[in-house]
Amino acid sequence: MNKDILKKGFSNLCTAKAMAELYEENFKQVSKYVHATSRGHEAIQTAIGMQLLPQDYAFPYYRDDAMLLAFGLQPYDLMLQLLAKKDDPFSGGRTYYSHPSLKDADKPKIPHQSSATGMQAIPATGVAMGLQYLEKQGLQNSNVILEDSEELQLNPITVCSLGDASVTEGEIAEAFQMAALKQMPILYLVQDNGWDISANEAETRAQSAFEYAQGFHGLEAISIDGANFIESYEALEKVIKTIREERRPFLVHAKVPLLNHHTSGVRMEWYRDDLEEAKSRDPYPVIKQQLLDNGFSEKEISEIEKEVKEKVLSDFEKAQKAEDPKPEDLFTHDFAPTPITEEKGERSPEGAEKVVMVDCALFAVEELMKEHPECLLYGQDVGGRLGGVFREAATLAQKFGDDRVFNTPIQEAFIVGSTVGMSAVGLKPIVEVQFADYIWPGLNQLFTEVSRSCYLSNGKWAVSMILRVPIGAYGSGGPYHSSSVESVVTNIRGIKIAYPSNGADLKGLMKAAYHDPNPVVILEHKGLYWSKVPGTQGATSVEPAEDYVLPFGKAWLLQEIWKQDDVETCTIVTYGMGVHWAMNASGELGLKDQIEVIDLRTLYPLDEATIMKSVKKTGKCLVVTEEPSNNSFARALSGKIQEECFKYLDAPVMTIGSENMPAIPLNSTLEQTMIPSIEKVKAKIEMLLDY
Repeated sequence: MNKDILKKGFSNLCTAKAMAELYEENFKQVSKYVHATSRGHEAIQTAIGMQLLPQDYAFPYYRDDAMLLAFGLQPYDLMLQLLAKKDDPFSGGRTYYSHPSLKDADKPKIPHQSSATGMQAIPATGVAMGLQYLEKQGLQNSNVILEDSEELQLNPITVCSLGDASVTEGEIAEAFQMAALKQMPILYLVQDNGWDISANEAETRAQSAFEYAQGFHGLEAISIDGANFIESYEALEKVIKTIREERRPFLVHAKVPLLNHHTSGVRMEWYRDDLEEAKSRDPYPVIKQQLLDNGFSEKEISEIEKEVKEKVLSDFEKAQKAEDPKPEDLFTHDFAPTPITEEKGERSPEGAEKVVMVDCALFAVEELMKEHPECLLYGQDVGGRLGGVFREAATLAQKFGDDRVFNTPIQEAFIVGSTVGMSAVGLKPIVEVQFADYIWPGLNQLFTEVSRSCYLSNGKWAVSMILRVPIGAYGSGGPYHSSSVESVVTNIRGIKIAYPSNGADLKGLMKAAYHDPNPVVILEHKGLYWSKVPGTQGATSVEPAEDYVLPFGKAWLLQEIWKQDDVETCTIVTYGMGVHWAMNASGELGLKDQIEVIDLRTLYPLDEATIMKSVKKTGKCLVVTEEPSNNSFARALSGKIQEECFKYLDAPVMTIGSENMPAIPLNSTLEQTMIPSIEKVKAKIEMLLDY
């Protein structure tokens, strides 16, 4: 082996080992915040880390500190995160040791990933899918600065690092399936130490990751001794070269010993019965012997060890003195700034035709795709054959091609989580979950990866994506095609949420969402798509012009009244289908002059100022939702209004929603009994005004 590579590899192993030993010597001091180290895994991690380039993407897991060192990070950088310091280069003290987020020009790019084991596989595969898309479309990655050097002209790859125990996760299968199906340029590196935490491989795995990969046709796999640096380096060199040139996926299964604790909080001596055997496979003596075999002297080796230990100790002392975050640092980077802050463009162009709500969305996406080659659309059944089960993507595949508009397998987690990777290579994915009822498998990715990326990367990796979710009860859809899920979604911080009531708003919000660098969920009521439900003609709109944008967080005072002391007045706060119930109810009661109606348009950000101003004027308030009202977004909003407007109220803030039953039944009589209606809202208004 090249002596410079071997020397550099040994220095890196030395550094990682010295850091683990230093942490153990200072256990009480460093265990305030949980951490895990690479001890036993250093050889394979160093071998991969030394071969990745600035145009590559890496998704390390929480034991990969040796890999990070091999990327060029210093012990001091990692120790700042170990001690949760303000200048932690990854998260600013927000997340654990060896949870990197990196966008340095001279190093592989590392988007944020969570601690949830294996959850990085889908975002990593999303990066590979994005790289493939960029190549097919002839586009440049906006997050990579390309120079003229020979290395930087090589095709980029993605590396997803996994512990062997995580491979049993269902989301891993979704990632492998897509990588194999689409032949993506990704390397899955599985570091197999035979342990979960206290459960070993015999208890939890029917086969190794190498054997498991055989079931995914098109995913080539090899198994190596990950404790042998030279074997690891040379095997990975061949695999990486193949992926760069042939653009197809690989899995490398590396057997390694775990020579340290699972984490600082779970000590190996509590449960391990294989410690002596594991020590016999230590990669450190192996690489030392490899140095001797390649002409290095004992003195040279000792000098490297001495220099490394001095550097590690010096960096630790420096890191201890570094500044801690201040309380105000908590409140930064929950969102990236959006350029869309005002309503602009023509909402109702002269001579424009009225179109149904679903077509307003379709035309918005078509206009975006015409203008922005980085925009693409995928999900179940949105491709050319059907164009969406609601025809919400009709003709788009024919107009823009199957690489830009395509079907996915039934994999909600992949649909949602892959947007992290697509966004990380500068793309803007618009994805769809076919029904709100199907969002549940995607919630893990939405919560752990999508929503937290900007905040936990300290602003480096906002996830720019749009998730469209057809929602709500319509035409006896039954228990699995009718649900409302906004209370769950609004409890995920770090995403923006729209729930429009009409086509013009939907188009304007879709455009605003596209230009917003943050993740956006758009809830689209199926019963409003074609205005077929009686009383929903208002959802059909004159189609706004192409330049029309509607900012998030600006409610619409749809029906405004003046302050009156001689009659009872009230405010109705609602969204989606509730807007049509409210408007029809106030009209049928002949009380349009006594009822102010607010269409929220977006559930986050929420236009609290408009709500509170109206309620203080009218003195009474009704919040209308389609969700069962107990423990709901609407009930929480009612409480907020009561708290803020208590001195101005002449009655308790009331809420009306669906009955508090587990599901919406299929039978039409039961469905109508379950959900609100114009008649039910009328009765609630009368009760409130008579209070």
